[in-house]
Amino acid sequence: MYRIKIKRFDKNFPLPEYKTKGAAGVDFSTRETITVKPGKIGVIPLNLAVAIPKGHFMLLCARSSTYKLGLTMINGVGVIDSDFCGDGDEFKFAVQNFTKKTVTVERGTRIAQGIFVKFTRATWQEVGKMKAKTRGGFGSTGNK
Repeated sequence: MYRIKIKRFDKNFPLPEYKTKGAAGVDFSTRETITVKPGKIGVIPLNLAVAIPKGHFMLLCARSSTYKLGLTMINGVGVIDSDFCGDGDEFKFAVQNFTKKTVTVERGTRIAQGIFVKFTRATWQEVGKMKAKTRGGFGSTGNK
């Protein structure tokens, strides 16, 4: 387990926490009340700057219940690099309102989650031909 340095922009919020013993993701809440018009994009401040350990990134994802608000994460997932850790580098959550109604997300709503992921960087070695057999292209394993 890592001890992670974290800055809260509004200290009236508690530190993020894992809600269950088996939770992989830690929940993040909205720092402000945000209104997103139908079909539009909104950017939600999450009240945190985090010193992510070297050799890791944070995967920023929607909580499984976020869709119930009428919102979806605009880019699917977010990758927050370990060098995005300055004093003003607040995590933000970009969403799109997929409904025909204006959606208001109240301050303090748990809307996103972060997961620490260890990674390996690669160097590239270009080859003229790959040794493995071609499998048939994108989506080649079938529909079922």
